[in-house]
Amino acid sequence: MRFHEDDRAQRFCDIFPEAGGQTMVSRIRTPGHVVAWHRHKIQHDYWCCLQGSFKVGLAKESGDFEFVYLSDKNPRTIHIPPGIYHGYMALEPNSILLYYMDQPYDPSDEYRAEVGYFGDEWRIPDK
Repeated sequence: MRFHEDDRAQRFCDIFPEAGGQTMVSRIRTPGHVVAWHRHKIQHDYWCCLQGSFKVGLAKESGDFEFVYLSDKNPRTIHIPPGIYHGYMALEPNSILLYYMDQPYDPSDEYRAEVGYFGDEWRIPDK
């Protein structure tokens, strides 16, 4: 297992290397920071929230996008297939995201787009 930290999150990487694919845990200390968009050509991702909550963006190349929410109060796993752009924003301090990728991370399998590329608005509206 290895540890990596940058301005997006603290990560424990390669937690179960013998299992194939790649299992990661990210802790996002500060809510409101958007980490988006990217997609994979062959990799499947599976995400679940262990602590806190996340606003997750899912988008198609056509420009269609939606937001879904992950929370420790309503546990579930989402599957992100190849070709779907995805990203997240933590909604609470110290939110923790567990994610499994069916392939080890390969930067050549990834394509990035900037926040706002799909006309997306990540801000949480006042109600």
